Amino acid sequence: MTFQLITDSTADLDEKWAQEHALEILSMPVILNGEIRQTTGAGALTSDTLLEKMRKGAQASTSQIPTGVFQDVFTRYAKVGVDVLYLAFSSGLSGTYQTANIARDMVLEEFPEAKITLVDTLAAASGEGFLVEEVVTLKEAGRSLAEILSALTEMIPRLRSWFIVDDLKHLARGGRISKTAAAVGTLASIKPVLDVDEGGHLRTVERARGTKKAINKLVANSVEGHDAAYSKIIIAYSGDSTAADKIAADLAEEKAFERIVVRPLGPVISVHTGTGTIAIFTLGKSERH
Repeated sequence: MTFQLITDSTADLDEKWAQEHALEILSMPVILNGEIRQTTGAGALTSDTLLEKMRKGAQASTSQIPTGVFQDVFTRYAKVGVDVLYLAFSSGLSGTYQTANIARDMVLEEFPEAKITLVDTLAAASGEGFLVEEVVTLKEAGRSLAEILSALTEMIPRLRSWFIVDDLKHLARGGRISKTAAAVGTLASIKPVLDVDEGGHLRTVERARGTKKAINKLVANSVEGHDAAYSKIIIAYSGDSTAADKIAADLAEEKAFERIVVRPLGPVISVHTGTGTIAIFTLGKSERH
């Protein structure tokens, strides 16, 4: 039996590509100077617009997808007997997964036979997108929902997400790192190299003095221990693609990966990182810890 695949705009996937592959993307709202802006559909807020306004002093934050949105979407498929698989933004970074669970329970009260499966990706940005793309490939190859869930159970713990940010104040404002750590790092020109741990939370793994050394560590960590069976790497950036393009060119020359993808960070994550972020996503041989 087929099923409808759903994710959220935090996954940073192209909407045209999503339409071509029957993927529904729900908008994670961004609040920009007090105005709620959607991140999918006509008139969607773009990263370029967001970052330009932030550079000019605009205040930006993110909000969860409302329970009612999930309820409406799940109900739409329940009414016609279509199973649903929703791949959610990490519960370690947002309450969205919990909100989706509340909405599912409400829909099941009215449609007890509905099958609505929610998966916490424990990932963000193109890490979440990496997993969604893999599910699309499996789905189009004719794999069942049970087979795909088994594959996700095996892949999610091995997903590696490494990144650096140019300005730590955005992460501090969002509570992702302490304000003290942000101040010290900025003053000393120290660039923390961060990852997403096994619980889907951000953590600082190591520190480098200066952007060049930080990027070198970022790349080394991403290449080390990657699973050649999933020889894909996604390099994401906010604002300027120069560093990301350079990383991609170097990896292509080294023939380290069969598929190298460079794409911008979407507005949801860019709110919390600002301009100058580099993030790299791969699948490792072993589970992250």
